[in-house]
Amino acid sequence: MKLSVSHYLAITLPVAITFWLISVLYSSKEIPQLPSPLRWLLSIGVPIVIAVQAYRKNSLDLSGCAFALIMGMVVTLSNYCFTIAILTFFITSSKATHIRKERKRELQRHFEEDSRRNWLQVICNGGVATQVALFYLLEEGPGETAIDFTSRYNLSWWCISFLGAICCANGDTWASELGSVFSSGDPLLITSLKPVPRGTNGGVSFIGLVVSSLGGLVVSFTFVVTEWFCVETHQWRSSPPQLAPLLLIGLISGFLGSLIDSLLGATLQYSGLEARTGKVVEYEGPGIWHISGRPLLDNHSVNLFSNLITALISPPIAIKLWTYF
Repeated sequence: MKLSVSHYLAITLPVAITFWLISVLYSSKEIPQLPSPLRWLLSIGVPIVIAVQAYRKNSLDLSGCAFALIMGMVVTLSNYCFTIAILTFFITSSKATHIRKERKRELQRHFEEDSRRNWLQVICNGGVATQVALFYLLEEGPGETAIDFTSRYNLSWWCISFLGAICCANGDTWASELGSVFSSGDPLLITSLKPVPRGTNGGVSFIGLVVSSLGGLVVSFTFVVTEWFCVETHQWRSSPPQLAPLLLIGLISGFLGSLIDSLLGATLQYSGLEARTGKVVEYEGPGIWHISGRPLLDNHSVNLFSNLITALISPPIAIKLWTYF
């Protein structure tokens, strides 16, 4: 099997985390409190139920279920807000994939009736968020916290970074799955704003940008609702406002994540027009006219990098945003 850039990244990420985790466990730093029996039970039971249901509904294949199970355990151990956010992404993106299948089949050369995600797609869409959840777990231990960059800077940073990564993943999926079938005209290439054929990497549309923002907004809404239920009352009351800032950061992260994904796709991902069929392809060859980009990344790599960049820029944006509330 030929390994692409995304395969190398997906393999390297968990290996690097494992070595880092070992070094932390053997350091002199005090280990945070252990999870409660209930959290252990949920961190094992909930991912198993979700993975089984995903497999039965053809949302994940066996490899995707295995990695989703591991990632779900880490996320649920760390913070229930993380769990609900990533479940929102998984459920809504899976539903979006099945909307207007016939229209997608007409527009997309690679549309498949079997739309199950494999291990590579699971890691590239959720690996960054899982890594952030692991950092949160190792620094704070299991539990939920209200966002407050004044008194809980590091924990707030990890929370917003996680939220940014998931909002990016959900927003980009909504833009790809819904924007392509509900937009009336051809998309515009983000680097030149010139019309390009549907399916071109880096193509954006007004509808696509709107639904990507809504995708991030939905994730942040479920995050803040879970936070309201789980955070201790005295901490919630003593913390800055949560609802409006978190909804805004979710909307912004979904929007920016989609733009970053499109920019990477337009520059580092090849798009060409096959003269014989008139279809957009992602490889070079005879009879293929170049539209945009260079053949450096594939779609999975673009997803991984856009999630990572959004996870890094969301906390500074949130810090600035909270000064207005």
